[in-house]
Amino acid sequence: MKDLVTYLAKELVDFPEQVEVKEVEGEKTTVLELKVAKDDIGKVIGRQGRTARAMRSLLSATATKRGKRAVLEILE
Repeated sequence: MKDLVTYLAKELVDFPEQVEVKEVEGEKTTVLELKVAKDDIGKVIGRQGRTARAMRSLLSATATKRGKRAVLEILE
């Protein structure tokens, strides 16, 4: 799941070398913390949060397939 978020974020931003994804695993829930360059935060969130919502949907589908729950947090 970490690889999925990393790939999606790197394809969206202007500075892919500054994309960092940290994975915090729990028993049932995995929290993925996405950190990008300050100039790229708008590209990751998208208009009215559409891009972030789409990334969360893909992540949720992947996690459900594995019998887990995943949460994506976008950090500034």
